[in-house]
Amino acid sequence: MIHSAIRLIQFVAIAGCISSSSYYLLCLWSAFRFLRVGEASMSARSTLSLPPVSILKPLKGTDPDIYKSFRSHCLQDYPEYEIIFGVSDPADPAVVSVRQLQQEFPQRAIRLVVCDKLLGSNVKVSNLAQMLPVVRHEYLLINDSDIQVEPDYLRRVIAPLADDKVAEGKVTDKQVGMVTCLYRGVASPTLGSHLESLGISTDFCAGVLVARQIEGGLRFGLGSTLAFRRAHLDQAGGFLPIVDFLADDYELGRRIWDLGRQVHLSDVVVETHLPPYSLREFLAHQLRWARGVRAARAGGYAGMIATFGLIWALLNLIAAHAAPWSWAVLGVVVLLRLAVAFAVGRSVLHDHQLLKHLWLLPVRDLIAVLVWIASFAGRTVTWRGDRFTLKNGRLTRIPR
Repeated sequence: MIHSAIRLIQFVAIAGCISSSSYYLLCLWSAFRFLRVGEASMSARSTLSLPPVSILKPLKGTDPDIYKSFRSHCLQDYPEYEIIFGVSDPADPAVVSVRQLQQEFPQRAIRLVVCDKLLGSNVKVSNLAQMLPVVRHEYLLINDSDIQVEPDYLRRVIAPLADDKVAEGKVTDKQVGMVTCLYRGVASPTLGSHLESLGISTDFCAGVLVARQIEGGLRFGLGSTLAFRRAHLDQAGGFLPIVDFLADDYELGRRIWDLGRQVHLSDVVVETHLPPYSLREFLAHQLRWARGVRAARAGGYAGMIATFGLIWALLNLIAAHAAPWSWAVLGVVVLLRLAVAFAVGRSVLHDHQLLKHLWLLPVRDLIAVLVWIASFAGRTVTWRGDRFTLKNGRLTRIPR
């Protein structure tokens, strides 16, 4: 009986090693395709005149280097744009940074909107819905408050929208409805922050590239950048239909894709400065993210079990009593996992902290498995200090 159980575990572990190795190879191919297409789109970038843009930034509280992030948006090499900040509380600490920005850049159109209504559980989307009436331009761009960008960011992101026949570096009949961006995390000097940054560079963005490859393009957006036309937002129903969703960026991208429009993954990579997460805060953030993905993409999320290569290889090593061939399997899995980390983290995202944090990769991968398991054990998430239950992607606030 025990021998049969060990044989079964070994069979499952080998299957896991094969599936995860296949996934790692797909990650490498997807990264290669992204880099090649990025080079093609750089050479074929539209020279059309760029339209005026409204940048919307909903705020709640402060983030690390928040003023530096705000300031980077005022240094854009772009002919005409406005920046609209939105807060639900006029005493929000982020307001100080907005006022400072207005003083430093009086030539920029920078406005602050106080969004005094709570239209749903997602305060960010509630604020966006109340910011929209003051928007002046047809082209909109939303990104998170902690996103820092280069001076050519707006020009490169808006170009595929301005010339809507340009997509994936070639001419296409399917119009670009949204442009979104990958991002890298700049870690604070805490273990939780290092693990978060490592996960972004070696796992999350790799998964985005794979989804783009196997689904024939992205079918969702990333909160690091969501650029689109107001006409497409109106056709998708506006912000109110997603005001109770946790993964609002995913939902908005999916709804624009449902209109028959393409979600274009830009070759621009933006930067986010991560908070100094304690290990407990890191785990809470990962659990919220995991349950959000599970609610948004249930099938793909369940399939993640086939991608945990290091765990499967270690389980196989134990079941095989450390036979020489099982060490060889472990070596192959580790080499492929490291190849993905370098291909995505360094070549695609240009994460210069990757080498310093790489020794934590086995720890981060083990935590990812535990978080994946824990995500099925409940529907409660914590977000910006508030607790919610999550059902079918929608948030319901839990009274304090």
